[in-house]
Amino acid sequence: MRLFLFLPIVALLMTSCAKPLADFAVNSSEKKVTAPIHFDNKSKKATTFHWDFGDGKTSADPSPTHIYYHSGRHEVTLKASDGKKSTIKKMEINIEPPTHCEVLIETEFGNMLVQLSDATPLHRDNFIKLAEQGFYDGLAFHRVIRNFMIQGGDPNSKDENSQALGSGGPGYTIPAEFVDTLFHLRGAIAAARTGGPMNPEKKSSGSQFYIVQGDQVDDAYLNAREASGKVRYPTSVKEAYKAMGGTPHLDGEYTVFGKVIQGLDVIDKIASQQTGPGDRPVKPIRMKVIVIK
Repeated sequence: MRLFLFLPIVALLMTSCAKPLADFAVNSSEKKVTAPIHFDNKSKKATTFHWDFGDGKTSADPSPTHIYYHSGRHEVTLKASDGKKSTIKKMEINIEPPTHCEVLIETEFGNMLVQLSDATPLHRDNFIKLAEQGFYDGLAFHRVIRNFMIQGGDPNSKDENSQALGSGGPGYTIPAEFVDTLFHLRGAIAAARTGGPMNPEKKSSGSQFYIVQGDQVDDAYLNAREASGKVRYPTSVKEAYKAMGGTPHLDGEYTVFGKVIQGLDVIDKIASQQTGPGDRPVKPIRMKVIVIK
């Protein structure tokens, strides 16, 4: 009898002394920047978890999904714990770079992932250069018009002040790059510029840009634009305008150099904010621009 009583006690002691086992797998077929990476937690006997994704970000979710904004090798660490007992598993994963040039525009209302067009290399390279220099960090969307667009990039918007905004820049302009495959559809990013006879070549501001929110568009409006002789719309673009909306009256007037591919709802949130004179938001809406590599 003593033997039979002793064995269950030993088994119980072994169970209570056992450490949790940290284990996980990467459950994502595509490991690229800006693509969601799902981590499948396979740990045993653990009650709490701490993830370190190797890019400065952490999580306590049991099986988190994470997005990397920089390519290369990242060491992922999972610490699985049960009270004071814990074990750790590490795994190195390789994140592939983006196919196209991309930037992330961070705001208090969420982030917008922007794909820059290779068809407008002057605007693409200039935007990347300024972003890498930190030029845009802390600047505000200083002009916001609902159902039209949100505009930013004036260096004078960095400080709280009452001066009129919209004329600041890095001290140079960029030649226009009008491309017949880029239009002012909802989510398009385009360069602001000085209008009127002072700028007959329609040169772009060196830093100011706007992102299109736009309004509904119908066939009648697009046909009228074509009748003016300034622009021709492929059938696919007409369908996109009718489905998404946009600002087609700006086509051929301002250089479009990319589009928002994630975070279209952020445009709506910013565009809905209260504004004062000059369509300037009453509360500054600041940005940070990160180059995706």
